[in-house]
Amino acid sequence: MEIERKFLIEREKLPEDYASFPCQVIEQGYLCVAPVVRIRRANDEYILTYKAGGLMAREEYNLPLSRQAYLHLREKTDGILISKKRYRIPEKDSLVIELDIFEAPYSGLILAEVEFPTEEAARAYTPPAWFGEDVTFSGDFQNSRLSEGVPELMDRTVPPVE
Repeated sequence: MEIERKFLIEREKLPEDYASFPCQVIEQGYLCVAPVVRIRRANDEYILTYKAGGLMAREEYNLPLSRQAYLHLREKTDGILISKKRYRIPEKDSLVIELDIFEAPYSGLILAEVEFPTEEAARAYTPPAWFGEDVTFSGDFQNSRLSEGVPELMDRTVPPVE
């Protein structure tokens, strides 16, 4: 079970030291969005993921893929191939903030996700002051939706974060 909340982040509110934390370069594509069937390359790790419906809480299953299988399936994905850098920032109560800084066509989009052990913990969470709007229940910010193209989030005038 994946239980997470998601927040928009404004570039000017990013913590100054965010780039000092561990980073993964992620590329992911979608074979299906209902239910979600995703392939992901995170650095040199390749994963096939199935996610059931839901916004804050949903079933999630991950299976390892070989590089060859990933490349084969990548050719079969629909829509936009999502590219982003993910920084893992320690948070209170042994939680971790996954800070996603997106690349084209979503340059300028920055999201933070926090996963929780229970729905109660997710609802009780008080985010840090640098977090922006809680978009947990907005399907437009799910990566599977972004892969279909969300024009109002694409080609933003905000330059990409380096």
